Amino acid sequence: MKHSVILDYKRCRGCTTCIKACPTEAIRVRSGKAAILNARCIDCGSCIQVCPHKAIKSVSDPLDAMERFRYRIALPDPALYGQFHHLNDIDIILNGLLSIGFQEVYEAAKGAELLSDYARQCIRSGVERTMPQISSACPTVLRLIRMRFPKLIPHIADSVTPMELSAILARREAAERTGLAPEEIGVFSIVPCSAMVTAAHSPDGLDAPVLDGAFAIRDVYLKLLSPMKELTELKPLSSAGIMGVGWAYSGGESAARLGERYLAVDGIRNVIQMLEEIEDGRLPEADFIELRACVQGCVGGCLTVENPYAARMRIKNLMKGLPVSLNRFTLEGDDRDVAKPDRALQYVPVFVLDEDRSVAMEKLAKIEELERQLPGLHCGSCGAPSCHAFAEDVVLGRADRSDCIFKVRERTEYMAGTDDADEYLPAPFRQKKGRSGGDPSAEGDFDQEVHV
Repeated sequence: MKHSVILDYKRCRGCTTCIKACPTEAIRVRSGKAAILNARCIDCGSCIQVCPHKAIKSVSDPLDAMERFRYRIALPDPALYGQFHHLNDIDIILNGLLSIGFQEVYEAAKGAELLSDYARQCIRSGVERTMPQISSACPTVLRLIRMRFPKLIPHIADSVTPMELSAILARREAAERTGLAPEEIGVFSIVPCSAMVTAAHSPDGLDAPVLDGAFAIRDVYLKLLSPMKELTELKPLSSAGIMGVGWAYSGGESAARLGERYLAVDGIRNVIQMLEEIEDGRLPEADFIELRACVQGCVGGCLTVENPYAARMRIKNLMKGLPVSLNRFTLEGDDRDVAKPDRALQYVPVFVLDEDRSVAMEKLAKIEELERQLPGLHCGSCGAPSCHAFAEDVVLGRADRSDCIFKVRERTEYMAGTDDADEYLPAPFRQKKGRSGGDPSAEGDFDQEVHV
């Protein structure tokens, strides 16, 4: 998979901040530079948000990519609506998109409303489901489950994402209306996060991409500022109500399902904790679990401009003038399958130590043995996020035992014929007080130790 999260090695200083933020331990620091284990990356963007040197970033498609097509359709995520100050009409944004090169706008919020109605129909018809159901809307969560929680794959809702449904329907309707061949029509999403950029090119449940590219909200935002101010006439383009626009923030999708008992969880760490509880069977009373990797949902994506809490407030203000819903899923027969993925989601065994189970067990035993010899401080000085990850790297040949600073201490003591190598270690890892074994207060204004 080609990920949208990339490293700028010139800016990276090897500070190890990112390795602690990654929820799948996909980053290492080697030779003074960070490196991403491609198979483990879920494009959550956590590393982008914490990197103090801006060395990690998400790369979306350039805006001039749409020039390859005769007819261009924009699919704005409703999170875009919360990026503008003092906005009182969504049509201002949608008309602005027409001013920057698109011939048509198809709201992802409309696709969200269609999927909400589709879900309600499935619930009423008694379609067999594994409970609790887990939302399929967040690409990061889907990859996380496929990698770390494969037992929960049957719980994932059997539907495509709003952006994918919108792309399929927008291209189909435009081809019928214009008479153009589908390949002459460019369909581009305007997305809030790196995971949606990756999903546009490598969808989880589809045999082939249905989007021709994905633009970052922050890039489109800058392009829209001037054209929106110059609009003299507004075409009525808004085609979604409260239920669709509400998908922009955590809890919106759940509310649109009407009546089901649900939980809405945002933030990747909270999502992981919730998945662990579901896997342990500790949440039997919920019918639906909405999981969003970003804080506050899509409005908190790493490709947005505004504070997620402020963006959510603005979207709620815009929703006050909208109808509850404008769309119903009316497709029948085989056409209904447009809301379903082409294939079932599969387990991605990125944490498997070896394809041969006996060899894998031997490696696991070696990892556990080495981990017992390590201090368990998870300091990150070795370039790995934890002592377990370091032990795994050593056994798999990605690191050497001597990369651990405490192993350096042991070797130094052996070579020097002494049991005191504190002066060769950074201050937090010295065993004695002070630089020369004295009172730490002599080196600064520290509180005295209190022994209880």
